[in-house]
Amino acid sequence: MNVREWALITFTILAQMSVGSFIVLGIVHYFTAKKSGEKQADELSDRALLAIGPVLALGMAASLLHLGNPLNAYKAVTNLGTSWLSREIFFGVLFAVAGAVFAVMQWKKIATFQIRNLVAILAAVIGVALVYSMAMVYMMPTRPSWNMLTTPVSFFATTLLLGVLAMGAAFVANYWYVQSKNPGCASEQCVLLRDSLRWFAVASIVLLGFQFVLLPLWVALMAGPATASAAMLVGEFGVVFALRLAFVFLGAGVARHLFVPRGVESGARKSDGHGRVLGVRARPCR
Repeated sequence: MNVREWALITFTILAQMSVGSFIVLGIVHYFTAKKSGEKQADELSDRALLAIGPVLALGMAASLLHLGNPLNAYKAVTNLGTSWLSREIFFGVLFAVAGAVFAVMQWKKIATFQIRNLVAILAAVIGVALVYSMAMVYMMPTRPSWNMLTTPVSFFATTLLLGVLAMGAAFVANYWYVQSKNPGCASEQCVLLRDSLRWFAVASIVLLGFQFVLLPLWVALMAGPATASAAMLVGEFGVVFALRLAFVFLGAGVARHLFVPRGVESGARKSDGHGRVLGVRARPCR
């Protein structure tokens, strides 16, 4: 593949990851606020929020390399009424702006908690529109193997999976940072981090399992309108397809060990009355 093709792949993956991360972090923030209050929710998510902006910025930069002349990038949004590609770029820029506005409001604690949440919801809706536009670019009658319901479903499943994986990695880093500052920590933040990591592990396994089911379904649906593509997939590219399924299966085990590290599972007792967390007890802070 040439540079333009790699740029397209890079943009697609990073854009999906940034949207998925924003949505996943928003879900974590919402349930944490209900359980432990706004202050604990903000403290849990603010550091992870730092990772989303650079990811999208890299993706948008990569998208410029896919154009014949990057200096004419502004012309790509002139066909919003007829072109899904123009809508993809438009929603990508809009998501970056809305996400940046929310990030500044969140870090600086501008406006009330409720208003910041409304801005976050708006940014998430724009992100969903971005992913949908990306999927619709590939929904072409001339490409029967792409022009199926499995295409947008796969895009959104991948968006959530990448979001869970990215936020899981961010929370693991955050957990070890807190542990380095306070070994054996049993504070509420440590408890929330451990709970979040457990749910990230569960969510990643479920999403990987969904991908494992979606791939054969896609092949089955190709048997009608895209018989030639299906034959190539199970014939010429059969080994590659089988390896992809195998890696999806192995990914579930990797996710389990990645997001529930040994330090999380091996916590001992804690004395502040929080009870069991992830099936174990944490040691008291010293």
